[in-house]
Amino acid sequence: MWQSDITLPADMKAVVTLGEGGYEQLSYRTAPLPRPQPGYVLLRVGAAGVNNTDINTRLGWYSRAVTDATSETTDQQAAKDGQGGWAGSTPFPLIQGTDCCGEIVAVCEVEHRPLLGRRALIRACMRPHGFKRLEMSWMASNFDGAFADYVAVPAHEVFPVKSNWQDAELATIPCAYATAETMLERARCQTGDVVLITGASGGVGSAAIQLAKRRGATIIALTSPEKKQDIIALGCDEVYDRDCNLEEVLGTDRVDIAIDNVAGPRFPQILTSLKAGGRYASSGAIAGPIVQLDMRDLYLKDITMLGSTAWDEAVFPNLIRYIEGDEIKPLLAATYPLSEIVAAQQFFEKKSHIGNVVLIPDNRSTT
Repeated sequence: MWQSDITLPADMKAVVTLGEGGYEQLSYRTAPLPRPQPGYVLLRVGAAGVNNTDINTRLGWYSRAVTDATSETTDQQAAKDGQGGWAGSTPFPLIQGTDCCGEIVAVCEVEHRPLLGRRALIRACMRPHGFKRLEMSWMASNFDGAFADYVAVPAHEVFPVKSNWQDAELATIPCAYATAETMLERARCQTGDVVLITGASGGVGSAAIQLAKRRGATIIALTSPEKKQDIIALGCDEVYDRDCNLEEVLGTDRVDIAIDNVAGPRFPQILTSLKAGGRYASSGAIAGPIVQLDMRDLYLKDITMLGSTAWDEAVFPNLIRYIEGDEIKPLLAATYPLSEIVAAQQFFEKKSHIGNVVLIPDNRSTT
């Protein structure tokens, strides 16, 4: 049973995703409190971030049956083959919510009691067989996540953090920043590198700008014209319209590293911009997963292409250190009550914001 210094309720409020489809699949309802399991702790959720992953999983976008950009995949086009999750099938009904800041309020073992009362972030990408293998278990994809009043996770995936940031600000960090940091680490980003970042106003893109800058890189970003000044303020050295002709503005052999979560029709120009020995890293494809590849760009320039989903071992401890050292800053675009998740996702899908959108449980303060 749970060991706690407070009285725990028997149930909680949560958003339960019932299956693949439209917003009608999001049901705000009463759900049972997570059951205790050996090695687990219970967090009272303070804030939970909204991600592309939440929406893509609901739409079944990860299914090979879907070939459109994420913005063009509607509930009418949603894959209904049951294979639209990150690892194939998604165990619906499911409580989604990958990003979580919360307070540890209960534990299962005496050894974890020192964690009680600590504010923490959850490492949602869990590597059950260790970091030398790529098998993953994702909170909110393989098991229930943080779109709820409470969430239960393995104790070793909870990272206490000392910071004066608000819960909502901390909840902008886990998925976007860990994804960006993993790509930069695998691409061996270092001082002096020229890094091209597409989708620069999104959660991962804006995180990559900050994280690459702290490594001493020169940043070239692509974004929409109305967001250009905000992106420059993040530390970019050059910013171009996302619809520009990259060959005209960058030429060829200019870029050391491309951090690209956009893909789609611009993919060939990105490869052309890379220097010999350049590195291309991606963890998404919002403009379309099917791209055109000229193999000569790949092999004649000795380009390394890196897929990135699983987070590497050092990444999350590093992020906690960056937060506590004020080396990065949160980009909180908006907050919504958890019960207004549909409005939050609709705002998120307009892509008019910079950074991250966060949900606050209705029983918690939004301040």
